[in-house]
Amino acid sequence: MTTLTQGTRVLVTGASSGLGLAFAQQLADAGCRVLATDVHAEAPAELADLADVTYLQLDVTQDAHWDRAHTWVVENFEGLDVLFNNAGVAAGGRIELSEIDQWQWIIDINVLGVVRGCKTFVPLFKEQGSGHIVNTASAAGLVHAPAMSEYNAVKAAVVALSETLRHELNPFDVKVSVVCPTFFKTNLGDSMRGKDEAALRAASKLINNSGRTADGVAREVLKQVRRGAYLILPDRDAVMAYHAKRVARPVYDRMMFKAAAKLAARTSGKV
Repeated sequence: MTTLTQGTRVLVTGASSGLGLAFAQQLADAGCRVLATDVHAEAPAELADLADVTYLQLDVTQDAHWDRAHTWVVENFEGLDVLFNNAGVAAGGRIELSEIDQWQWIIDINVLGVVRGCKTFVPLFKEQGSGHIVNTASAAGLVHAPAMSEYNAVKAAVVALSETLRHELNPFDVKVSVVCPTFFKTNLGDSMRGKDEAALRAASKLINNSGRTADGVAREVLKQVRRGAYLILPDRDAVMAYHAKRVARPVYDRMMFKAAAKLAARTSGKV
């Protein structure tokens, strides 16, 4: 089990807002020593007054930034207990409206950013004989709604990577968890890219109308990390969608076909 209590050494990516900020705040409240990182040069005001929280600029697409984070952790923490690969962006839309540079952008951040984090700290975890990697994916990595090709694909990749590493690192007592929430209120929509305005409006509506908050999701995630859970489904909708696909596939498929038909009807003749 991972304690996440007094003195636990933690690194969080994407910690300036949303789920990453909630992680950093709740971990600090629990007494953890937190290295909060994000692409921005300066820390957000919400982190400034937290005890035992240090902010470091970290662009997850840059190897040099990961090297700097590794050096900081070794010099200041003398090791690391938990790595939260949380940074991410969003893109979506019908496939004919997607662009290759948009695919490359989201893959570099959402997939290769996680890969870089794992490559950077797995050697340290193996040397220690302990550690825990927590990768933020999405329910979109498990259930694949129409008009979300880019987002579904990258989050499914994070799930696959996490399962692979869970088995690969088990002999070294290194744990892996993958977090798969559904929509919750966050500023993820602000980073969303795509030319398919109908699909982007639908996604933004789901985010903005959700009754879930980043704080609530983070609280449930940390509870399950402490238990050592691998697949973390932090809300009821995620649990229902995951199990519906597994045990009621015809019903799941009908729901997805219906969603696609509604989108097609709304956007008939529009590209």
